[in-house]
Amino acid sequence: MKNFFRKVAFGLKPDEKISSDPLVWAQKQVETVPELNWKGKHIYSEKEMRKYWITQRVEENTTLRKKYKNDPKGFERAEKQLEYDTGGKYWPTNEICIRHAEGIRSDHPVLAKLWYFWTNHFTISKTQRLHQYSTGAYQREFIRANMDKTFETMVYEATVAWPMIMHLDNKDNIGPKSESARQEWRRKEKRPATLNENHARELMELHTISPKGGYTQEDVQELAKIMTGWRPKWTKKSDQGTDIRFMSDRHEPGKKTVLGKTYKNGRKSLKIAIKDLVNHPSCREFIATKLCRYLITDQPTKQMIAPIIKAWELSDGYLPEVHKAAIKVAFEYNDKYKKFQNPENWWIQTINMSGASYAYPIPEKKMDRFKLGFLVTQELKEPDWRLENIGYHPYKAKQPNGYSDLSTDWLSTELIIRRLMYAKEAFHQYKVK
Repeated sequence: MKNFFRKVAFGLKPDEKISSDPLVWAQKQVETVPELNWKGKHIYSEKEMRKYWITQRVEENTTLRKKYKNDPKGFERAEKQLEYDTGGKYWPTNEICIRHAEGIRSDHPVLAKLWYFWTNHFTISKTQRLHQYSTGAYQREFIRANMDKTFETMVYEATVAWPMIMHLDNKDNIGPKSESARQEWRRKEKRPATLNENHARELMELHTISPKGGYTQEDVQELAKIMTGWRPKWTKKSDQGTDIRFMSDRHEPGKKTVLGKTYKNGRKSLKIAIKDLVNHPSCREFIATKLCRYLITDQPTKQMIAPIIKAWELSDGYLPEVHKAAIKVAFEYNDKYKKFQNPENWWIQTINMSGASYAYPIPEKKMDRFKLGFLVTQELKEPDWRLENIGYHPYKAKQPNGYSDLSTDWLSTELIIRRLMYAKEAFHQYKVK
């Protein structure tokens, strides 16, 4: 049964006893979402973190670019200092420690492992400095916090979250026939209002129905029209850092048709469209397959995904029931399949199973204080850059589709050698005294 604990969690610690009923042990952990197992003084909210992003963004785009207009090297130095002042080198490490504390020290490592699955499903890639300030908070507030709700709720909350709107450029998605499109300044500045399809495409392709849902380019465009107007309001002091709102003057008027269904004009249409997408048969199959691929094997069978789909249908996509079904399938197929873990999960398992640990609040004496943030010492940055070196930093995915769950994508000679090196170092460097 030890393999089961590796599949649904992060293995067992050297002195940890095997539960008398591993299936009940695992399923019990996904019924609720407890408070984070973090002993730091304060966990910063996404909105609080956005203030640091705003400071960095506004200062760089106004003061620094003007001051160092003819001094590229001076601008580079000032930009790096600003990054330190706003904590751009500190926050990702702190968030990684909060994230990994759930897998290493909490009483619900199964929930943690599924949380990591969903954060990769709703990836925020390395763009617009979101990984430095917002991604970790987004994963806590819009993904983890909704793991005891329906998939529909999680999709909607993730879709209209400020980091996702910024990440997939829906801030630039403006109806060509909207009120904003008719404004005189657009003609004078040659900045016509245009659709940006990025968010709409990924909402269908990556987050809900997948390409198997049979959508067309026209469906993408129509969904993009539904999503026009969902954006932050630009201000000189905050840039694009204000809260997301539905701005009717930028919304494309008229009815829209997606996958054969017609939606009325206005704010409510997005929520209705998401409801229809998550209730599409292709969505259930897509998510069930991904869960099995993540937990059990690279090539899930129809027999594996069927119980998960059934649990989804009976519970209307209630995630605790979907998770329980996936855990039960992993339990039943435990002896028949082996699963090569992705780099991050492997790293946490290595720490856990060797009896080592880290992910503790960073002591004040280990930090160099600056105006707004902190510069972390090299020692404390290691969890951050180690993940990048083994190819799986959860805040720095290169594409919106996140990281692969296929073993073949993690079996290069270089990555295996790095795992061997880090396994030895993890045992010695992070060994609990």
